[in-house]
Amino acid sequence: MLRVKAIYRIHTIQRMFERDVSTADVHAALENGHTIETYPDTLAPARLVLGHAGKRSLHVVLAENPADDQAIVVTVYQPEPARWEADFERRKA
Repeated sequence: MLRVKAIYRIHTIQRMFERDVSTADVHAALENGHTIETYPDTLAPARLVLGHAGKRSLHVVLAENPADDQAIVVTVYQPEPARWEADFERRKA
């Protein structure tokens, strides 16, 4: 379970609208999700979280501020089966 205060940028909200993902979906995915990849060498440390909103699998990319419990939601999307293994935790080779 991930407990962070999610901060949304305008670009992220636009993409969520296009992908029919609500903030409630993101919060649900973060509540039951877990980190499947980390990106320590980005401008801000980031990670990819796999979670679920109902029966829908979602990937949420978070950029984190290590000084507090806030994280910027960089993007959120449904993983494509053609690019991910069946569990959506590993990229296909």
